[in-house]
This record gives sequence, structure tokens and C-alpha cells, in this order.
Amino acid sequence: MRHPVAWTLALALAGAPGALALTSVPQVEAATHPPDAEPVFDEVWQTVRDRFYDPGLRGLDWASVRARYAPEAAEARSEQALAAVINAMLAELHASHTELYTPAEPAYYQLADIFAGALRRRGLDRVFPGGKISYPGIGIFTRVDAENRVFVTGVIDDAPAQHAGLLVGDEILAADGAPFEPVLSFRSKVGRPVVLSIRRHANGAVEPMQVIPAELQPHEMFLDGLKASARLIAAPDGSRIGYVHVWSYAGGAYQDALERLIGEGVLKDADALVLDLREGWGGAVPEYLDLFNARAPTMQLRGRDGGTELDNVKWRRPAAMLVNERSRSGKEVLAYGFEKYRLGEVIGGHTSGAVLAATAFLMSNGDLLLLAVDDVRVDGERIEGIGVEPTIAVPFDSRYAAGHDPQLDRAISALSRG
Repeated sequence: MRHPVAWTLALALAGAPGALALTSVPQVEAATHPPDAEPVFDEVWQTVRDRFYDPGLRGLDWASVRARYAPEAAEARSEQALAAVINAMLAELHASHTELYTPAEPAYYQLADIFAGALRRRGLDRVFPGGKISYPGIGIFTRVDAENRVFVTGVIDDAPAQHAGLLVGDEILAADGAPFEPVLSFRSKVGRPVVLSIRRHANGAVEPMQVIPAELQPHEMFLDGLKASARLIAAPDGSRIGYVHVWSYAGGAYQDALERLIGEGVLKDADALVLDLREGWGGAVPEYLDLFNARAPTMQLRGRDGGTELDNVKWRRPAAMLVNERSRSGKEVLAYGFEKYRLGEVIGGHTSGAVLAATAFLMSNGDLLLLAVDDVRVDGERIEGIGVEPTIAVPFDSRYAAGHDPQLDRAISALSRG
């Protein structure tokens, strides 16, 4: 394609790992002083005008859109308020992968790592000296509901939150007695206890939970999380169901790790496999589905020292894929192909419908603009804004789930022998 970096988010999300912790990071203290709004607002507006995948900007009069939002931007009293105005403007495009992120969000650092290759040509060292990307956090995904409550939607395996006992569905009310912020709550507290105020059950008591935040490097966190998630689950019929969660597919290292787990790791003796693509970031070129192509051989290489390596690993037993409304981008392409070519059941919720190809730009204030720069069709079909409907729909409102996962339970049931 014309934009190989853009294609990485829609299908491969190829990232460059940050191997060391930051010596300097963007300042994310809650800014209450009026930001210098005009330069950033104009940068975003112009970048969209010049680089958005549809030169007709989906029929919008982009100059008129600017005129409507510029006064609101000028009145913004904080960096976060300015970003909210800009994102309202971007939302008029009704396009996925088109959003402005600030250093107060984990996604900012995760996307910076994913697009580090492109951003090195666009001022990455200015924001992250040496190009080393990390942030203080505990390794969770969250969402804010209509009542402005913060809920955990994903707990990355082997990250601080999992070690502390945080569960999907937990409501986070506060951190050290202050309103919870996914980055700010842990600034200057890496390695020191932070007390979260948690509500696990609807109408239940608020309970304290101590967590030790770490300086998280996105690529390593997602890769370690994938490896740590792999396990065998004993099904009621006695079969062993392998399970692995791919939090991000931002580069070939994730597929390599998956193949090793299947070929010679904890999953090799499983009777069936659950591939969990819920939450996290997209990524995965369509060729990754070759893992399930039984009509090709696996080759084993043995070196002089006796060490072995597998090439062209295949999974030849039953498999199912878990998706939900936050399965996006390349994960949706995999779900589409998995379903269309009858490789197994796709179980869970309707996917995001976010399949445009994007790249990233750093603004002069350090904010990160993710922008759709190519349209995408899969087998000739456009699934942007449509998504993938699972073959087995399992509704799941994860709020106050307290460790229960009906979508995983249904996958285990579907794969069990009997």
C-alpha cells in the first residue's frame, strides 16, 4: 500500500519496542492555565485537511467546521479541555483512528510506541529524549460509563494491577483519596504503594486495594502479558482448553510468541484453543490466520548444539476466537477471516468497526494525533463502521463482573468434547 506505516494500525500496528525506561517524559500534571490553543488547533485542522484519507473530507465544509470550533478552542482553560474541543471537531468526520491523545492517557504512550518508527521522523526525540517510551501505570484498560463512573475492562497479565488483585468489572472511585487518573494518579509514585478505592459489586461497599505502580514500557507490557496469559483450562468433560490473550498485535513479535506457545510452550498439549482478541490494540496482517491452515507442514530445525526451532507452526485442533465491542482494527480483520473461512467460532460481542488505516503525528505541544490516511476493504468488503458479528453472540456488560466471564465460559463450552 501507499502508506506502510498507516497499514500497521489497521492490520499490523507494527511498533518499535522501547527497551529502556524514560529519563524524561512529557509533563502531564493537570494543567489549569489557559493553553496556547490556536497553534495546536490549527495544526490538527491542517493535518486533517492535507492527510485525511478522503480528500473530500466526507462531504464536510472543513473551513466552516474550523470556524465553528475555533471559538470553543480559544476558550479552553486546560490542555484536556482543548483536546475535548478538537476531538469533537474530529468526530464530525465519523472516521475511526482519528483522535487527539494527550500525555494524561495511557493510549498516548501506547500509540507513540506503536508508531515510534514514523514518529522518529516527526519529532519523537523532542517529546521522548532518546526515543524511549514509558509511563507510570498499573496495566489496565478502563472506560467511563454514562454516569461518569470508571470501570476496568481489561487487566493485563503479569502487570501490577493483576498482582494487586484488580478484576475486570471493578469500579475505581479514587487513588490515594483523589479522583482516579490512569497516568496522573501514579506520577512520582512508581514503586510505592497507591491505595485504590474499589467497588466490586453493584451497591457493594467501597474497599481499599493497594497497588504498586511501575514504569510501563508498552511493547514489553503487552508481550509479557500475552505470554503470561497462556494457560490450560480444565473443561467439565475433562478436555484441556488452551487460552491466550493477545492484548496488542503491534508487530510480528506477538505472533512469534503465540506460535512458540502453541508449538513448544504451555499450549502445545491443549485439546482446543481460545484466542482472546478483546480489548487492547489491533494489529495482525491477514497472513496470521495461516496459523490455522492445517494443509501445510511444520518444520523443525535442530542446530549443532542440539537446540530446536519450529518454523511454520500450525494449530490443527478446534479453536474459537473471543471478540467484543473494543476489538478493533487488525483484530477485526482476523475475526472476519476466521468466520468467513470457517476456522472456528467467533464468540462474544459485535466488533468495533474501526478498520481505517492510520498513522500518527506529534503536535507542537506534544499531543499525538492519530489520523486515518487510507480506506480499507477486506475481500472487497468495507467493514469500517460495520464491524464483525460473532457466530455465537454472548452479551456481556462487564461492569461489576467480579471475575465472571460468560464469553469465555461459552467458548469453553463450545470447544468441549461430548
